[in-house]
Parts: sequence; C-alpha cells; structure tokens
Amino acid sequence: MKANGTLIKTEKIKDQEPITTAAGKLKKIQAIAFHFKKIMETLELNLEDPSLRDTPERVAKMYVNEAFMGLDKSNFPKISYFGNHYKYDEMILIRDITLFSYCEHHFVPFFGKVSIAYFPQNRVIGLSKFNRIVHFIASKPQVQEKLTVELGTVLKNLLDIDDIAIAVEAHHLCVASRGVSDTNSVTETSYFSGKFRKSKVQRQFLNSITS
Repeated sequence: MKANGTLIKTEKIKDQEPITTAAGKLKKIQAIAFHFKKIMETLELNLEDPSLRDTPERVAKMYVNEAFMGLDKSNFPKISYFGNHYKYDEMILIRDITLFSYCEHHFVPFFGKVSIAYFPQNRVIGLSKFNRIVHFIASKPQVQEKLTVELGTVLKNLLDIDDIAIAVEAHHLCVASRGVSDTNSVTETSYFSGKFRKSKVQRQFLNSITS
C-alpha cells in the first residue's frame, strides 16, 4: 500500500488469532453479569430500582468490550510501517499520551500519562499508533510496573530496535479512594534499553518530558 509515495506495511502482532468469538464474548458477558448481580445482592442493593436493574449487564459489557479489551490479543491495533527514507537517527519523542488502566489488586482505575522515545533505524510507525498501543496494553487489570515493561518490550519488537525509553506517571484510585486516601501522590515508573541506558541520553529524554 502507498500513501504520498511512501510504502506502508500494515500488520498485527504475531500469533494473534481472535481469542474471543462473538459467542464467546456473549458467554463472558452473561457470566460476569450473573456474578456481579450476586455481589450487588450480597451488598443488599435494591435490584428492583430502575437505576440499578441493568447495572450487572452494563458492568459486564464494559469489562469485556471496553475496560478489559486488552485481554483479547485480536484487538491489538493494526500497525503501519514507514521506511526511514530520510535516515533520521536522532531521538523521536511522543509525550503525554493519555493512560487509563485498572489496578489488578482492587480493580479500580489508575490514570495519567505515558511518554515514549526511540532512535529509529530502518522503519518508523505512524504516530497515532503509539496512542493506540498504549490504550490497548492499558486496557486490562495490571500493576503499573508490569504495564511499563510490556510497553517497552512490545515496542522494541514492533520497531525491531533496542533503543527505547518509556516513562509512566499515574494517579492510583486504590490509594486515593481507599486506605490512606491520599489524592495527591503520583507513581512514576520507567523503562530504558539500548542507548537510553547511557546517563547522557537518559537525561536528554527525562529533561524533554519535564520541560
């Protein structure tokens, strides 16, 4: 496929057969709705209330189709590759990508931003794909450390390079809405490989995302 004279290669990640058929999705939604209804009944909520009556099914659909869609590998975005015809070899930085994920300990959200940098070699990918990849990987229950490492590993494989930097900054509702109830604290994690393990290059990246 060509766009503006530039060869584009589109593909999805390897071994990406759909793991959830339409019938399988429906079965999951029905099972989650059934069990969530039991939770609501245990909490002695009035399921005859019009506002609550359809909540179990709403929650189930949200889990399967939206919040946890990243559990189905077939939802991974199609990637467009562009040849690095300009031989650009300096850092490419995509900063402040919106992050919204769910803590696997309490199943409540954590949210913030992701910054990604890399040194291209033979190919680059469309800029919007970084946002889509972050959204996909974030859409499942996990801890922030795991998300950070997975982002770095996936992008290294897609770009076929070793020079990747990831920085994640997030607010966790498991800290803000329960327990210590701290609404101000922020958790920061990072992933560095290749050139970004050198202190000078690492500082360049960190200074760029905080300037």
